[in-house]
Amino acid sequence: MTNLKGTAQTAPPAAWSGAKGAPTRLILLRHGQTELSGQRRYSGRGEPPLTATGLAQAKAAAHRLSTMEQITTVVCSPLKRARQTADAVVEQTGLPVAYWDTLTETDFGAWEGLTFAEAAERNPEVHSAWLSDPSVPPPDGESFDEVHARVSRARDELVAAYQGCTVLVVSHVTPIKTLLRIGLDAGPNILFRLHLDLASLSIVEFYPDGNASVRLVNDTAHLSY
Repeated sequence: MTNLKGTAQTAPPAAWSGAKGAPTRLILLRHGQTELSGQRRYSGRGEPPLTATGLAQAKAAAHRLSTMEQITTVVCSPLKRARQTADAVVEQTGLPVAYWDTLTETDFGAWEGLTFAEAAERNPEVHSAWLSDPSVPPPDGESFDEVHARVSRARDELVAAYQGCTVLVVSHVTPIKTLLRIGLDAGPNILFRLHLDLASLSIVEFYPDGNASVRLVNDTAHLSY
């Protein structure tokens, strides 16, 4: 386990796995609360802003991240809720920020703004298939296989561009789960078994030889509930 200042409490993963080279460390920050996320509604490509609670969550995460000394840059989804969360970090750290379309949330298509129960009632057969088959998209939306493909491209580009560096990735629940899935070399069912709170922090490291290590998942110590 590693704390957010990067001090290893045990030997680094490479000492146990044989991984070679300096890893690219991705600190994964989920955006703060929006009205839709607060109501547990599908929120994909829409542009709901952060609520007052969400802004406070972003500020708390930013304060914690400001204690870290090794973050090179911020890479962020271009959607408003992610940009507002990244803005809080940039304000406290002065780090540069870049916006990557490959880090946007899943396009939930016709289910945008619906609850789980509402989507299941509207399209029962499709919704049931979507829960069991990552190749099935929501109506007019994007499948989890498609999300996995574009997030995998983002990971490859991050590792190539920031080899040996620490990068803060500000994104959404599905892309963050996908990066953790890649790090764990896990199947698509993990998307339904991982829980990520709003404004939570996770850490995954990718080595140039193809190895990876998930160091932290869903840390919310900076938030007060």
